[in-house]
Amino acid sequence: MFFRREQPRIPTFAERLENLRRAGFTVSDAANGAVRVSRGDFAVHLKEDAGSVKRLERAGILMGDGVGALVDGGYQKFFRSPSGKRKPALASALKGLHDFEEDLKEALGQESYYNESLGTVSTFYLYDRVENRDRGVPKRAWE
Repeated sequence: MFFRREQPRIPTFAERLENLRRAGFTVSDAANGAVRVSRGDFAVHLKEDAGSVKRLERAGILMGDGVGALVDGGYQKFFRSPSGKRKPALASALKGLHDFEEDLKEALGQESYYNESLGTVSTFYLYDRVENRDRGVPKRAWE
């Protein structure tokens, strides 16, 4: 007889959130119809997008009411809150953030990519030796 492959069942957004709760994450409502998923000092905002899960930003550390993004300054990594406050990223915080992101992917049923599994990925890369790098086309010497 012919072998049939079973059709993969795609869980709904609500089922994925329930999987997160069972995995030990705290799920709460946030602004703009998003959902804040947190565990310990780390959090991320998720939103439903055509039946799938969309991250509004990378996971970060909780700083006040917001989620601090990991910034690589070239000389040091630090967390920057939405209000602009900065906090140095310690090795324990980077390991905790990496574990949080890996556990989140596993609970959501998402693929874990090799390059992201090697270590923590920063949200922003702001190297101090490159002036005005993130401000568009720099002014040229002849202008």
